[in-house]
Amino acid sequence: MSSLPPALPSAPASKADAGATPAGRSAATSEFLPRSLLWRTFLLLAALVLVTTAAWFLIFRAYEAEPRARAISQNLVSVVNLTRLALVTAHPERRRELLDQLSEREGIQVYLAAPDERVEPLPDIPMLQLMSAYVRLELGDDTKLAIARDGVPGMWVSFGIADDDYWVRIPRERLERRIALQWVMWGVLALVLSLVAAYFIVSRVSRPLKALAAAASSIGRGQLPEPVPEIGPAEIETLSRAFNQMTRDLSRIDQDRALILAGVSHDLRTPLARLRLGVEMSGADASLEEGMRADIEDMDRIIGQFLDFARLDGGEAMTPASLSEFAGEIVERHQKRGHPVTADLENTPETLLRATAMRRAIANLVDNALRYAGGAIEVQTRVERAEAVLEVRDRGPGIPEGEQERMKQPFTCMEQARSNAGGSGLGLAIVDRIVAAHGGRFELFNREGGGLIARIRLPLAPQSSRN
Repeated sequence: MSSLPPALPSAPASKADAGATPAGRSAATSEFLPRSLLWRTFLLLAALVLVTTAAWFLIFRAYEAEPRARAISQNLVSVVNLTRLALVTAHPERRRELLDQLSEREGIQVYLAAPDERVEPLPDIPMLQLMSAYVRLELGDDTKLAIARDGVPGMWVSFGIADDDYWVRIPRERLERRIALQWVMWGVLALVLSLVAAYFIVSRVSRPLKALAAAASSIGRGQLPEPVPEIGPAEIETLSRAFNQMTRDLSRIDQDRALILAGVSHDLRTPLARLRLGVEMSGADASLEEGMRADIEDMDRIIGQFLDFARLDGGEAMTPASLSEFAGEIVERHQKRGHPVTADLENTPETLLRATAMRRAIANLVDNALRYAGGAIEVQTRVERAEAVLEVRDRGPGIPEGEQERMKQPFTCMEQARSNAGGSGLGLAIVDRIVAAHGGRFELFNREGGGLIARIRLPLAPQSSRN
């Protein structure tokens, strides 16, 4: 890199970007800025390395400016003094030969000053101005320096012999500093090694965080993930250990809850069985007996819903199955009982499902529609955008706008309810939990013309997984 300016002035900067607004530049930056912690931190460290390298280079140049100016000025002064001495002491007939040899061997040229010559002064660069001051200090205040004369670039220095003024031209190549190729290569190698080290350090931090995020997502879907590796920096290791402990605590709490509810179910269903037997043998009025039997069935159903909600998957494994097949089984069962359930079932590809849990979810939707909507119930399956879709449609009162998401929460009932009115309020919550455990979505929509659409969306496994 040269400390001297280029021989010709640089072209003015282009104004093509004049119309770019800060908002436009900000939007473009946001569009191309990576979102992952790994690449954001890597780019930050890369920028830090580049800025640090540039800062050290600028500091080096600042401290080197004065020694560099002194060295160049001494070189110029020596050339001018030796040239003047050679011209003065040389035989007049051999001066032309002397000038030719200086030009051929050293690249130094001497010209007689002319009144109409065009001289371009040195640019206002601190190092060049400092050099000029040192040259004038040695050769005299009337010494002139130029960067070009009559359009010919070079370092031009004036001197006088008797009453004649001369210019000596020194090629810029003799004054410019050349950076050896090996230094550039070493600099590039150091930069690459720094970036590789930065990537390695950041990846060591981001890898455990990705594992933690995946495990947290599994818990959000109702699944129990494998313990995350407790490796990495001390802070990440502590976080992983705390997360694993939290996972174990959640698993133990869920197991305890299931155990308690199973015990409660056993303790309650035994007297319920005795009550049912007592009603059958009581010989009471038929209408009273029917009402008591219905109350007992409701109590038994509520206990069953508590148990269904308490278990995540019942230890059931995921197996390849078709959503449309399960829907067909539920519809056929209700049709045999004389319930007004119709089906429009498009075959859906097999995907990984927990068969018992998914049957329970579909049955809950159909039972909920029959119980609270009345009239005809429609069950439909189809494939839509790499998802298996199941819909249960009815013509009941529907759900007020804005209440759909709330109705999927546990123990939520409404007046004129679409949920389990008079029950536990767990029917839709159980469906939502089962669907979430399969990585799907459960949606509720009011139907045009009255009624409700309960929709299950399940992602289809890739073709390679189904083969």
